[in-house]
Amino acid sequence: MATVARENIGLLNDKIIVKVSKEDYFPTFEKKLKEYSKTVNMPGFRKGMVPVGMIKKMHGPSIYTEEILKIVEKEFYTYLDTERPDIFAQPLALDADIRKLDLNNPVEYEFGFEIGLKPTFEIAPLDKAGLTFNKVKVTDEMVEEEVSRMLIKGGKMTEPETIATEEDVLNILFTECDESGVAVEGGVVKENSLIVKYCTPALQEHLKGKKINDTIVLQLSETFEGDKLEMMLQDLGFEKDDQVAANKYFQLTIVKIGLVEKRELDETFFGEVFPGAAIATEAKFKQKLKEEIEQYWEGQSRNQLHDQIYHYMLDKTEMDFPAEFLKRWLQTGSEERKTAEQAEEEFPVFSSQLKWTLISDKLIKENNLKVTQEELRASMSSEIMRYMGGMNSGGDISWIDSYIDRMMKDNKQVDASYRRLITDKLFTFAESQVKPAEKEVTGEELAGMKQHHH
Repeated sequence: MATVARENIGLLNDKIIVKVSKEDYFPTFEKKLKEYSKTVNMPGFRKGMVPVGMIKKMHGPSIYTEEILKIVEKEFYTYLDTERPDIFAQPLALDADIRKLDLNNPVEYEFGFEIGLKPTFEIAPLDKAGLTFNKVKVTDEMVEEEVSRMLIKGGKMTEPETIATEEDVLNILFTECDESGVAVEGGVVKENSLIVKYCTPALQEHLKGKKINDTIVLQLSETFEGDKLEMMLQDLGFEKDDQVAANKYFQLTIVKIGLVEKRELDETFFGEVFPGAAIATEAKFKQKLKEEIEQYWEGQSRNQLHDQIYHYMLDKTEMDFPAEFLKRWLQTGSEERKTAEQAEEEFPVFSSQLKWTLISDKLIKENNLKVTQEELRASMSSEIMRYMGGMNSGGDISWIDSYIDRMMKDNKQVDASYRRLITDKLFTFAESQVKPAEKEVTGEELAGMKQHHH
C-alpha cells in the first residue's frame, strides 16, 4: 500500500516522500495493457485482436511509467488536501530517474517533493508606529496662483508685434557664437521657447520693444540665474552644472512673439470651472477653489501617510522565509524560469513583495475586510463617469448598468477593481489604528516625499 511521509529539511522547508508498491500500480498497468490491445489499430491485426504481449513490448514502458506517476501524484495531492500545510507556490518535484522504472522488475518506488512553508508572524503594532501626517496649509497666495494659472490656461493666444510684458512667450533661435556675435563653426544651433520673466531683470528691460527677427548677443550665465540657468543649459543639450557651457555666448534671434490674453474672472468662467455650482461672485469662486485645493492636498497627505504605514509594517514585521526553496522555485517553478544568478539577484525584491502579500492577507482576514458586489459596481460606474469627463451624455445614463453587467463578466476587470478597493480598505483600516503627529509642510516639501503606490 502507498505511504506518504514528511520530514523537515530546513527552515520552513519540508520534504514529502511518496512510496508506492507493486500492488499499488501493477494491476492498473496490466488492465491498461488489455484495454489498449482492444482499441489500438495495428497493421496485420483486426481491431481488438492485437496480442497483449505485443502491446507490452511496444508501449509497455511508457504505460508503466504513466501509471506509476499517476498513483504517485494522486497520493501526494490527497495528502496535501488532507493535511493542508500552508505552503508557498507549487511543490517542487525532487530529481527522480524514471529510466530506472523497469516493468520487468516491478518493485517499490520512492518519489520526493519539496515544499516551502509560510511563516507564522505577528504584524508590527500599528498603534506603536511613530508616524507623521504632513499637512499642507492652503494659503490665499496659493489660491491666487491657481486662479492665475487657470485664467492663462483658458486664455487666448495672441501674436503682438513687439515684446511688451514679462508674460510674453518667445520662440528664440539660439546660435552659439563668440563675444562679437560671429557664429562658432560646429557650435550649438537650436530653437527654444522662453518666457521673458525667466530672464534677469536687466535682460527683460533690454528685450522690451524688440520685434521678430531682431537679434542680441549674450552670455548664458549673465542672462539666467539659478534653476532657470540649469534648465536652459539642459534645453541646449548641456549638463545643468556645466560651468564652461554657462560662460558661452549665443546670438538670440526672435522667431515668434506670443502672449496669452487671460480669461475674464466672471460668472461664465465660474460656471465652466464648477458646472452647476451657481457661483456668482469672485469671493465664492475662490472659496470653492480653496476647498478643492485643500481636498487635493489632503489626499496627497493621506497617500504619504500610507507610504509610511506600508514601510513601517514591512520593515518592522519580523518574518522568516524558506529562502533557498524560493530561489529554486524561481529557477524552475515560476512562469518565467530564471538562472541561479537571476534568482539570487531578484530575490530581495521578490521576498519583499511576498512579505507584503502575507501582511496584507493577514490584515484583510483578521479584520474581515471585504468588497461587495455593490461596491464593485459602484467603483466601475465611477470609473466610467471619470472616463467620460465632460462629455455630454444628454442626461441619459441608463446604458451604464448594462455596460457594467458586461464588465462584471470580465475576470481581469473585476480582479483589478477588487484589488484597488480592498487595498483602499486595508490602508483606511491601518490609518484608523495609527496615531500620527501632525506637521505643517509646504506643497513643495510634500511633493518631494515618497507617495504610496502599492
